[in-house]
Amino acid sequence: MIEQVKKITSILLITSIVLVFLSSGVVTAANLNKVASVKLNFNRKIAIVSLLIIVTLVLFIWEPLPIGIIALAIPVILVSLNKWTEVSANQALSGFSNNATITVMAMFVLSKGIQNSGVVQIIGSKIEEVTGGNERKQVGVISALTGTIASIINNTPVVAAFVPMVTNLARRTKVSPSKLLIPLSYASMLGGTITLLGTSTNILASQLSGRLIEHPFGMFEFTKLGIIVFVVGLLYLITIGYYLIPERIIYEAEDLMEGYKMDKFLTEVEIKEESPLLGKSIGEVFKDLDKDLDVIQMTREGEQFMEPLNVKTIRPGDHLVIKANQKTLLDFIETKGIRILPDIEVSQKQLEDAVQGQKVIEMVVPDNSFITGQTISDVNFLERYDASLLAIRHGERTSHGELKDFTLRAGDVLLLLVTEDTLDRLDDNTNFIIEEGSETSDYQLEQIFITLGIVGAVITLASLNIISIAIATLGGVIALVATNLVKPKEVYEAINWEVFFLLAGLIPLGGAIQETGTAKYIATQLLSITGSLPLVVILGIFYLFTAILTNVISNNASVVLMIPVAVGAANQIGANPFAFVLAVTFAASSAFASPIGYQTNLMVYGPGGYKFRDFLLVGAPLQILLSIIVPIFISFFWGI
Repeated sequence: MIEQVKKITSILLITSIVLVFLSSGVVTAANLNKVASVKLNFNRKIAIVSLLIIVTLVLFIWEPLPIGIIALAIPVILVSLNKWTEVSANQALSGFSNNATITVMAMFVLSKGIQNSGVVQIIGSKIEEVTGGNERKQVGVISALTGTIASIINNTPVVAAFVPMVTNLARRTKVSPSKLLIPLSYASMLGGTITLLGTSTNILASQLSGRLIEHPFGMFEFTKLGIIVFVVGLLYLITIGYYLIPERIIYEAEDLMEGYKMDKFLTEVEIKEESPLLGKSIGEVFKDLDKDLDVIQMTREGEQFMEPLNVKTIRPGDHLVIKANQKTLLDFIETKGIRILPDIEVSQKQLEDAVQGQKVIEMVVPDNSFITGQTISDVNFLERYDASLLAIRHGERTSHGELKDFTLRAGDVLLLLVTEDTLDRLDDNTNFIIEEGSETSDYQLEQIFITLGIVGAVITLASLNIISIAIATLGGVIALVATNLVKPKEVYEAINWEVFFLLAGLIPLGGAIQETGTAKYIATQLLSITGSLPLVVILGIFYLFTAILTNVISNNASVVLMIPVAVGAANQIGANPFAFVLAVTFAASSAFASPIGYQTNLMVYGPGGYKFRDFLLVGAPLQILLSIIVPIFISFFWGI
């Protein structure tokens, strides 16, 4: 479903952009014959950069390669075409040393320090005490806490830390997680608009604003608008949004396997004395078996065994838990001397073993995980982590068969049977989000105070302009490592390298858009349609266009593409360019109408069991509401 929507949206988006360019007549033969050679060369620069923008949009939407890799190709192309793009090698590589890139990289590590301190988990554990089983209270408290925390640290790690807490809270209080997870994602976006450090979008927009109009953002420069946006969004989520969000997943019991309907696919069997399988290993029996059938667990004389099972030799009286549909199972056991145990229903309690640390868990695939776009077999996941895969949920759809050939996507949820050692390994790996409640007893108040002190010092130094924000955040990273609150290895793991490469590649493209006159040209075309409208309406159109763009490509990409255009438009109509920069910045953090426009939406897509249209139904009204409110308050606070 998501892939189909991506293709349809890309076609519509690309068509609209091409129509804007065609409307100018630059690429028509009639006009090319009329312009002078100087004008022709200028137009060729615009045409080439515009074509690069369109190709970039297509690749970002379709993702034939990871977005970070696509972004890395942009500096190479810019230099290869420097006759028209006017980008030198040094300018093409400037994104790697840019203050915004460095700051965003450091912010991921600061966010890791906050996570390690345990403060987020401790706050999360108190939610149930405050809200009980009241669903609307849970929405309000979770949204308020998420937005507040996301205002001072990067919002993506906040959601990563809160998803397991929210799903476990939903299970314990018998509330649908679908009701809670969209508010969690939306609140993180809304909270990210309160301060400069809330999201990488703000930091990048600040750098662009400083370069284009010599007005970088202060730490709390737009906080008053951010608070208004956050409060409006919060009120929407606990009123209109509450009724629009569907209950896709219902927890009638705490048993995870009931929610995945595993009772139809798990069967316990016994090996008979006359079975021809005796003396053979499980791996030998199932190696060449052309059936979708897996052995999840073996029980022998009361002792349970799970992966790796391939080396286990089959003996009389062994009990095997087999995952297969009934027809496949009956076909397999027909001549194998295997007896189905009819009175035993395989439950989560039966599979789990507290002594050996066996546990059934859910694992979410985040959008920057190395396993996205690959199958379980491709990455040798089950053997690498000694895990048994029971089911996979993608949105509202749950798959039980042919799982090893299932292509994993961001937002997928894997139901796994793992050992305690495997759970620890997965939990420490930033490629996965484990839906498992975190213990708070090991966290020390001293560590929390030191971590909060370091982050507070970073904010203070940067907000008072004592040192630059890039140096302040880097200093915070050094302090966290020096105090052992973040281990050196965790520094590299905490950084979202896809975002890093995305910024490094897009920043020089933003320069080319400005220097070649492409931004001014696109602004002229847009103003030819909207120029007669009131300024506040034009500001609202820029907000809405950027928001729509953000819903199909990344927030950072939309900022890089739209801020130069917005500044060009403001200059042409004599408006306040800073007001237009703010409108674009706020719009880039409002990807409410699609699960593909923002990382946090993808994080909750699978755990909430959502359909694509759920985001459109819940997010579109909020998007339209903010496209009215934000321009009005920008006009009131800063003037247009």
